[in-house]
Amino acid sequence: MLVAAIIERVHLALQEYGKDCSMEEVVGLCPDLTWNQVYLAIDYLNKTGMVRVALDPDRTYMIQVYPSFSEPLKAASQQISVQKASS
Repeated sequence: MLVAAIIERVHLALQEYGKDCSMEEVVGLCPDLTWNQVYLAIDYLNKTGMVRVALDPDRTYMIQVYPSFSEPLKAASQQISVQKASS
């Protein structure tokens, strides 16, 4: 599997999950990937600002996904379409 596909797979799984989760949970969300593949994808997503990695008080790394830029744009364009239709 190509690196870009792995990163996209992990990012999509995090978006669908919709809440903060541990590294172990991310690995569980992507059973077709190895732990190392998930780690490298999370590292890339963190460095590019698509997710946030934080260490909680129990010393567990938690991953928080940020909404993608296309989601707010899609919602805004749908809202504009509805407003035009009702005018």
